Amino acid sequence: MDHTPVLRSEWLKIRTLRSLPGALLALFAATTAFSAIAGVSETSAPDFDPLFTALSGVVPGQIAAVSFGAMAVSAEFRPGALRLSLAAVPRRGRWFAAKAAVVAAAVFPVGLLTASAALFVARAGLGAAADGLGAAQQVRGVVGCAVYLTLMALLAVGLAALLRSGVATLSLLIPFLLVVSFVIGDAAGTVAGFLPDKAGQVVLHETYDGTLGPWSGLAVTALWTGAALLVGGWSLRRRDA
Repeated sequence: MDHTPVLRSEWLKIRTLRSLPGALLALFAATTAFSAIAGVSETSAPDFDPLFTALSGVVPGQIAAVSFGAMAVSAEFRPGALRLSLAAVPRRGRWFAAKAAVVAAAVFPVGLLTASAALFVARAGLGAAADGLGAAQQVRGVVGCAVYLTLMALLAVGLAALLRSGVATLSLLIPFLLVVSFVIGDAAGTVAGFLPDKAGQVVLHETYDGTLGPWSGLAVTALWTGAALLVGGWSLRRRDA
């Protein structure tokens, strides 16, 4: 079965809904700006990590990535929109897979560009403090950052399909990413390392001492994302359009 028309249709929706390209622009702008600010920060702390400092703009910037994923799905729950989509693609699982694939295809290259720009501007500010970063570490950080942002966007896709609301999805994810995860991280120790954001962000660090490494951390984030997509897809199949 040819999936090209479905993918093309979903890609067209993303291109024509103005808030979605705006979210990707915000992802690039916010991440790069915060990384540039971090690049001129104090570098004499004993636990200073030049790679994470350079890519630390991802922490606030990821809000734009989850907003992109949530809005891409929540737009379908406007009156009549989902019925129209399902009239064109009656198999709900096929439609939802196409939606997720197009979100990933949009976020990943923007994530690569964003991480590269953030690393460049932050290194300019860090100067000699970043001289110890090897090429392999920088490539791992940039690629890992793009994968992480893509997974977080897809996590929002799954939750938005479950909750059927972009506002509800962001009301859950934004406080979790900006507040709850840090509080739990301070209180729960090692267990917090397996939260989706904490696990995935290991790849942004030059050194890492916890249970998870860069790629195993992203694998944990991928498990969270896969679970969200499965639950979101199940909800979509079970409930009326």
